[in-house]
Amino acid sequence: MTKTLTRIAPLQLAKVLGVAYGAIALIFIPFFVIAALVGSMVPSEAGMPTAAISLTLGIGLSLALPIFYGISGFILGLIGSAVYNLIAKWVGGIQVEVE
Repeated sequence: MTKTLTRIAPLQLAKVLGVAYGAIALIFIPFFVIAALVGSMVPSEAGMPTAAISLTLGIGLSLALPIFYGISGFILGLIGSAVYNLIAKWVGGIQVEVE
């Protein structure tokens, strides 16, 4: 049986993508923390931040990453579903085969 997806609920897709993007970003936190640790061990040159500031910024940014990705996913979900709904009105929706 073939069904046609003619409309996507924008707010629901935005919520799902916001959570999904935030969860995916959590995977990258250990890598950013390791990079911040390694970066803090590099000797600083004139005008460069000290190791403590570098480490704090690196860890702080890695913790902010899931929030930023979650917000980005939410916004992109809203925009993407609105564009899909508009295009689906013009050319029809995506056809999906279901059992």
